[in-house]
Amino acid sequence: MKKTVKKTVIAVATFATVASATLTPIPAHAGAIERACMSSDRAANNRNLCGCIQQVADMTLTNGDQRQAAKFFKNPQKAQDVRQSDNSSHESFWQRYKAFGAAAEQYCG
Repeated sequence: MKKTVKKTVIAVATFATVASATLTPIPAHAGAIERACMSSDRAANNRNLCGCIQQVADMTLTNGDQRQAAKFFKNPQKAQDVRQSDNSSHESFWQRYKAFGAAAEQYCG
């Protein structure tokens, strides 16, 4: 397993442990993921879900990763382009993004 993926897995595991120990929401300003989620035309775009997804993003993705991922809400083709890219930075991002998605699904789903 690559070093970056290991760090992401550890961060997700730590987040899951902390999150299960305390169920109080963490007050914060809306991040890039939450804003994109709330402005999307998906039926599930509610403040609780979008806020939860943002909390997971804050634990697993850098700010730059969050900005890149937020673009996927408006243009899903961008996600496909990154996923299929041969660019090594896109490949690294995609591994982090997949780990984020799995964590968000587990914690917020």
